[in-house]
Amino acid sequence: MRVVPGAGGGVGMGVRAGASRAAGAGAGAGIAAASSGAGALAPSPAGSAWLALLRVSALFSVPGDLLAGAAAAGYGPGPRTLLAAGSSLCLYEAGMALNDWADRDTDAVERPERPLPSGRITPAAALGAAAGLTAAGLTLARAAGRPSLVTATALAATVWAYDLRLKNTPAGPLAMACARTLDVLQGAASAVPARRSGRGPGPGQGQGEGRGVGRALAKALPSAALVGTHTLAVTTVSRREAQGSSPALPLAAWGVMAVVSGVAGGAGTKAAVATARLADATPKAAAALYAGAVARPFFHAALNPSPYLLQRAVGSGIRALIPLQAALTARAGAPRTGAALLALMPAARRLSRKVSPT
Repeated sequence: MRVVPGAGGGVGMGVRAGASRAAGAGAGAGIAAASSGAGALAPSPAGSAWLALLRVSALFSVPGDLLAGAAAAGYGPGPRTLLAAGSSLCLYEAGMALNDWADRDTDAVERPERPLPSGRITPAAALGAAAGLTAAGLTLARAAGRPSLVTATALAATVWAYDLRLKNTPAGPLAMACARTLDVLQGAASAVPARRSGRGPGPGQGQGEGRGVGRALAKALPSAALVGTHTLAVTTVSRREAQGSSPALPLAAWGVMAVVSGVAGGAGTKAAVATARLADATPKAAAALYAGAVARPFFHAALNPSPYLLQRAVGSGIRALIPLQAALTARAGAPRTGAALLALMPAARRLSRKVSPT
């Protein structure tokens, strides 16, 4: 959808560029280029400018939210889940475009190489893209069913509120965490099978589906809360990446993520425990990868909480969402889906060297 946090992230569903510049965007063009490869994106063709604006390398952190939510609810991904995933991807990118539109004056001073201040993309085009992607996201959510549309509408509202109003307030990190939490719940809502009856739709049928969605959301809430907690920790650090911070901030975030790792790699559902060794090994392996992905950069940031190292820690925190989602998915009884999510990590790492996720 950003914490990312976004959601956000990117689109308000996870820690993303907007979150990472909430306290004042990069530490300057030089640091931004050094930490994220932004210098490699200086004047380039229009396509590259849009890739930079939308921060496409962060998109790898989105599908896992919905797969983790569906697995936690006790369902496998189906056609409606795919539609909901498309909705979340659109909303995530809408948040990216809206973030740069909202930050265009700040970026003109602190990150002049970004697509808007450099003139490669006009503010009107960025705002139009944000509106169009939001509309596309809601349209896909509608096709996925009413529960998905309700969740996606709440997610879109969170994204726009964050970028336009909440980003630079104390509520900013919480808004990002809420966005990522909603994205996981979107996966649960979309996975509930539609109720069909030979007698046609009726009040009882709608109530039955509503109860099914309610149960799915309740079952997915613990996983959603863990993803939201991770996003809250990373977004809080990102608010100081322009100025630097005390060692306590990245150290506290690292401690929070250590707890998240322990919970995510713990014993899963009865169904998960009952399925062979893969179900037991995958969540532990994925949780270990998650812990390893954040340990070194956040430890270095605690030793030297400079803007450069804080920015590197934030970028690692965004990519670490993938093994966290894999651990939660496997823990809920879908180890093969969790293992497939882990395959996204190398691609996300390679693309992030060309297009910064922050």
